[in-house]
Amino acid sequence: MIVVREYFIAKPGCASKLAAMIKDVMSGTDYAVRIMTDLIGDFNQVVMETTLPDLAAFEARLKQYGADPAIREKMKGYTDLWTSGRREVFRLVG
Repeated sequence: MIVVREYFIAKPGCASKLAAMIKDVMSGTDYAVRIMTDLIGDFNQVVMETTLPDLAAFEARLKQYGADPAIREKMKGYTDLWTSGRREVFRLVG
């Protein structure tokens, strides 16, 4: 199993809108997904944490979301809501 954390630093006033947009798109997924916003740390941070069986599933998810017109429509304009971001991929131990 792997855990993927995708961090977005939202523009001021846009974190809630970005979190809601991501949550809406991810609500139909087969994987365990959590959307979080900061309490301590970088201001306006939105984190999407996904648990997947392996890297192949992660790659398949990326391809699916990039090619699905419904998802692209739901996420239209999301890049206007954030200024930077990063991704971390972890392997679960045990």
